[in-house]
Amino acid sequence: MKKYFIFLFLLFFTNKVSASIKENIIKNLENTQSLSFNFEQNINGKIENGNCKLEYPKKIFCKYNLNNNKKLVSNGRSLVIKTTNSYYIYPIERTPLNLILDKEFLLNKIKNLKQKDIDDKYINFIFFENENEINIFFDKKNYNLIGWQTTDIYQNLSITYLNSIKKNQKFKKKLFRLPSQN
Repeated sequence: MKKYFIFLFLLFFTNKVSASIKENIIKNLENTQSLSFNFEQNINGKIENGNCKLEYPKKIFCKYNLNNNKKLVSNGRSLVIKTTNSYYIYPIERTPLNLILDKEFLLNKIKNLKQKDIDDKYINFIFFENENEINIFFDKKNYNLIGWQTTDIYQNLSITYLNSIKKNQKFKKKLFRLPSQN
């Protein structure tokens, strides 16, 4: 009988700790209006890195550390990927970033998902939406968003890791203007 009570106590305590981590992630995300971060992105083994500025909802500006001046910009409706030699524009709804950059969508998903503890350092939430599997990762200590894993529009596995994260900075509106093709 004593073992039964210990088991119930441990089960209750584990669920309470797990719930408080999830609640803290939700509270932290609710209080986040913008992020600035460095990133490392691995797309099918090709690694790129750079810096991004993200403003909810659905706005992002990323400058890659490449010789081709690669930039990724979303104004909330369209997404542009521009290099010195190419220019691609997509409706943001056709990309996984449409969901990742939508804070309200993420909050609603996280509230209804079970979390997964990874290496006692990270918390992971997995969801499926519009034929996309999206993995979102949060730091277990500070509850910050630290990355995501998706399949891009070309069916490539894309893993993005965030570091040097700064929250709630103010950005100029023109930062999220789509670049011209020239």
